[in-house]
Amino acid sequence: MLLTDDGVSIEARYEPSPASGTEPSGRLALVVGHGFTGALERPALRRVASAFHQHTAVITFSFRGHGRSGGRSTVGDREVLDLAAAVRWARRLGHRRVATVGFSMGGSVVIRQAALSGKTDQIRPMQDIPHGERTGRSPGRTDRMNGEPTTAPGEAADGAAPDAVVSVSAPARWYYRGTAPMRRVHWAVTRPAGRLVSRYGLGTRIDPRGWDVDPLPPVAAAPLIAPTPLLIVHGDRDPYFPLDHPRMLASAADPATSELWIEPGFGHAETAASPALLTRIADWAAANA
Repeated sequence: MLLTDDGVSIEARYEPSPASGTEPSGRLALVVGHGFTGALERPALRRVASAFHQHTAVITFSFRGHGRSGGRSTVGDREVLDLAAAVRWARRLGHRRVATVGFSMGGSVVIRQAALSGKTDQIRPMQDIPHGERTGRSPGRTDRMNGEPTTAPGEAADGAAPDAVVSVSAPARWYYRGTAPMRRVHWAVTRPAGRLVSRYGLGTRIDPRGWDVDPLPPVAAAPLIAPTPLLIVHGDRDPYFPLDHPRMLASAADPATSELWIEPGFGHAETAASPALLTRIADWAAANA
């Protein structure tokens, strides 16, 4: 178990590089963040981990509120702390090169975590957040958008900054309800009955308090990642988020350090990613981290 900065226990697994006789310091580690309702032991994540492990070391984990991790899901907000704990673990294991790869909700988390690296102390503790249902929207946190100098890749004071970021099937903005699957997700997150279904039917425990302040959205976080390399991957058959989402992310990101792959025939996130696509992602991470 890992422990986040706000005291949540996170189940995690490390699979060392398959290359024999190599020290971790010489090998890339991929830290993989799953989508909403995923978990460490879910078949889709294990298939992704197996594909990546053919190339390099892999760390997988369950976000808070998922699997055997503690806490409750905040649907992409405080999950940046979970990812940071996993990246720090990769550093402690000796990996000098660490790339984060996230799918769907995890795709938004890897973008936000890279942008907020070294700034997670600005995320309020959960005990400071008032109880009750969220009733409205308030301006998003800007964190690193105030002109403060950023930390170079891999050089955050706590070792949580990634050396490369891959975001797959991620939303660009919050509150999107333009597709039937996303309307179901919103029902599961915002309604008491939906949270019961999520907990007992999908094994996902959602914090009922919602967001007191809108987290920095992925589209606002994307330009803050540079000079860390960023790869945005999206399918033209994604039933959750249409192609305006990846295009918004790509338009916001630094064109000198980012790439956009629109994949023909690809659906959504880890459940639809083909072995060939996963191999290309692993190769990109190895070349850019």
